[in-house]
Amino acid sequence: MCPNCRAFITTDDKVCPYCDMQVGMRAIDRKIAADTMAGVLQGDRFLTSLILLINVGLYVATLLYSGGSMDPSYQALEVFGAKDGYAILRGMQWWRLITAGFLHGGILHIGMNSWVLWDLGPQIDEIFGGYRYVSIYLLASITGFAASLFWSPTVLSIGASAGIAGLIGAMVGLGTREKHTIIGRDRGRYIQWMMLVLVQGFIIRGIDNAAHIGGFVGGFAVAYLAGSRGHARGDDNLWKTIATVCIAVTVYAFFRMAQQLILVRL
Repeated sequence: MCPNCRAFITTDDKVCPYCDMQVGMRAIDRKIAADTMAGVLQGDRFLTSLILLINVGLYVATLLYSGGSMDPSYQALEVFGAKDGYAILRGMQWWRLITAGFLHGGILHIGMNSWVLWDLGPQIDEIFGGYRYVSIYLLASITGFAASLFWSPTVLSIGASAGIAGLIGAMVGLGTREKHTIIGRDRGRYIQWMMLVLVQGFIIRGIDNAAHIGGFVGGFAVAYLAGSRGHARGDDNLWKTIATVCIAVTVYAFFRMAQQLILVRL
């Protein structure tokens, strides 16, 4: 019903055909939009949404640096902090082990990683809690690119898949420690996921399986030590401290990235 002339109109009308009054969003549409936003911002989605927001923001930034192409240039990825053995080992730019996990090389790359992270991240948050989720994801990303650095130091490497492999490793690690729980019974499913990731790495050229393996091992180790939210090993204050340190180190890594961008521009 038009709020101005009270005539009956269709749900598709944006302007009332009887009085030419612009029709606003229906109450039910506002509720759907509000519920959707609440689903994104609720506890088990907040951290995942934040990671995705950073990833997308940096992807857009690398595109702009590359001149608007849909695929960031090699130079853009290098400047923004991709894993580069020479820069890390000779230039002591260790922060690249962190920033590399937030960069992507194309729309398909970021799209696939975002899809998997959006599906898996909330599960990790619900089972482990936010502090352990942050610790698992960031530490797994670091161990993933450290393994990549050891295996292929001369190859530029990027992507959230190292951290995502760490989340898969976390589910396997928890399932190994707590074999008689539901997660323990589902452990085989997550192992199959990891095997599929590795098979794709062997088939598709350019995928960094060393980063995936390193991330998986890192996530497995942290989850095995940390335990789930309901079967925690270690005080929550301990994992809060670990998560805080991980976030602080990540912020510092982004600060160093910004410094490099400023120097390159000068």
